[in-house]
Amino acid sequence: MRSFLRDINYGLITRIIGFLLIVEGLFMLTAIPFSWNDCGGSCFSMLLSSVITILTGSLFWVLTKNATKVIGKREGYIIVTFSWIMISLFGALPFYISGMIPSFTDAFFETMSGFTTTGASILTDVEALSPDLLYWRSLTQWLGGMGIIVLSVAILPILGIGGMQLFMAEMPGITKDKLHPRITSTAKRLWGIYILLTIIQILLLWVGEMNFFDSVCHAFTTMATGGFSTRNASIGAFGPYTQYVTIIFMFLAGTNFTLHYFALHGQLRKVVKNEEFRYYALIIIISTVIITAGLSYFNELQAVPSAFRNALFTVVSILTTTGFVTDNYLSWPGLLWMIIFALMFIGGSAGSTGGGMKVIRQLLLFKNSWMELRRSIHPNAVLPVRYNQKSVSQDIIYKLMAFFLMYILVFAMGTILLSLMGLDFETSVGASITCLGNIGPGIGMVGPVDNFAFLPMASKWLLSFMMMLGRLELFTVLILFSPYFWKR
Repeated sequence: MRSFLRDINYGLITRIIGFLLIVEGLFMLTAIPFSWNDCGGSCFSMLLSSVITILTGSLFWVLTKNATKVIGKREGYIIVTFSWIMISLFGALPFYISGMIPSFTDAFFETMSGFTTTGASILTDVEALSPDLLYWRSLTQWLGGMGIIVLSVAILPILGIGGMQLFMAEMPGITKDKLHPRITSTAKRLWGIYILLTIIQILLLWVGEMNFFDSVCHAFTTMATGGFSTRNASIGAFGPYTQYVTIIFMFLAGTNFTLHYFALHGQLRKVVKNEEFRYYALIIIISTVIITAGLSYFNELQAVPSAFRNALFTVVSILTTTGFVTDNYLSWPGLLWMIIFALMFIGGSAGSTGGGMKVIRQLLLFKNSWMELRRSIHPNAVLPVRYNQKSVSQDIIYKLMAFFLMYILVFAMGTILLSLMGLDFETSVGASITCLGNIGPGIGMVGPVDNFAFLPMASKWLLSFMMMLGRLELFTVLILFSPYFWKR
């Protein structure tokens, strides 16, 4: 055991984390131009945070310049997990140093919520933040959406370091679709699509009701399926045009980015025939129709167009785990908001910026359950689960069931621990699933018009950990707690 611990390349781990901190510090500098109203206070806080982050990262980098440039699978898991912790710790500095979030626990919670694209907030008055902090808050989500590790993978080969283990640890899942045989080219193409869609949304929002600043911030958090807004009323502060543009881009952000690549290259048949995409669209259509009918029936004062827009926006926002709000779904009849609660256990598509369990996992588990019914009638028949007309190996099915079981166990454990910390059961359930699924709004006292400010300090640290678990899809983090991980 001890000899194996010595075999882990700690130098390279420290070196890559240092590199990521340097990148984070440089991104902080991009917020300074937005601090035009308070260049003596807010601007200084952002600049000081950037200097501290860059100097710390540079120290890590310089002290490990002789580290062996070989990343094993174990190093990949360690780097990804501790990178998310470190970038959140240093990313909290602008909020803390400026005094806008005087508690470091709250600042860390807000930043972890940003980088994991959860969107859960402790801020009771978002509009009180200075523009540079609002921008930084949105930027954390945009960077976390595609993954700061994926960004670094595109650059690491320049440094003589392979990035496959980092990419696989950062982007876990059950699909192995690659846009290009080289992993760095895949990372660059993903970021290219991500940036292109972000720019298009900025322009569409800008020609509508939003000014340029709001357009940038909301495009960042929409494409990241994060949900941070510059307004206390979220997207509800804007009209139908802005809401429909946001719906479209939330839908695109929750779609597998491989399909965007195919669509941009004219291969639309691959998009239309993709089973996950069709299932994803079907969930949205059915849920929206039911909720629209329910809102129109139970609330006669709400016109059908308004009911449809609120239903569609909420369904897409929750399913893609974006978490933007236009209406308080907890004020809807119980059956309708229970549909929204059920959507929290599904999530976006695999290979998207969305969180949650992912649509493809739900689809394959449903197919396997259906096949089990058929196998019980025809025990000697060979009835494989098929996805996109290809057989899915039993090994993948076992991994799916293990993930589903672990997800439910972590959700249940989170609910129990929050209850022990003094939260009522409904709030404990809502906070647990919304942070594990990286959604943002939950149910109970953490609903769509509430926030997480009132939670005990211990609850915020627990939920921050659950956000990271959900963002890295459980096993990337939990494997570090397994004794087998540390054995030769």
